[in-house]
Amino acid sequence: MPESRYELRPIGHVEVSGSAMVLRIDEPFRPALEGLAGFGHAVVLFWCHLADTEAHRSLLTCDRPYTKGPDRLGIFATRSPARPNPIGLTSVSILGVDTATGEIRIPFIDAEDGTPILDLKPYTPSVDRIREVSTPEWCAHWPQWSEDSATFDWSAEFTFE
Repeated sequence: MPESRYELRPIGHVEVSGSAMVLRIDEPFRPALEGLAGFGHAVVLFWCHLADTEAHRSLLTCDRPYTKGPDRLGIFATRSPARPNPIGLTSVSILGVDTATGEIRIPFIDAEDGTPILDLKPYTPSVDRIREVSTPEWCAHWPQWSEDSATFDWSAEFTFE
């Protein structure tokens, strides 16, 4: 298969100021926010720009990233930002949407200030929720629900700081 090139254009960026977090959508894309306020959650695709290096893009395996995990994992078995294409994916709670300013207020996102946002999709249970999920034994003790992740001691799960 011949190598293809694709062009991605950010639609906005993540803003973090203290404990306040916002998805700031650029003006040309703000009409696309119409109707999003009716949803409680959104799926955010973003570019892990701080991991966009040749070294990170060529990393295909990693040594024991999780304290209870196997000695070696393929990068596709991790949520690491280091991957062939540093695309991040996460679901966020929507606290409010201001279409005029392009501001989506959220309580938390696992992205850095200035992170480019590639796309937003509404979270819908009929497409995004899975009834029967299986996970390896080493991570089966992780929270079953996103809301429970806020009080889970994630620092005890990783071998790096």
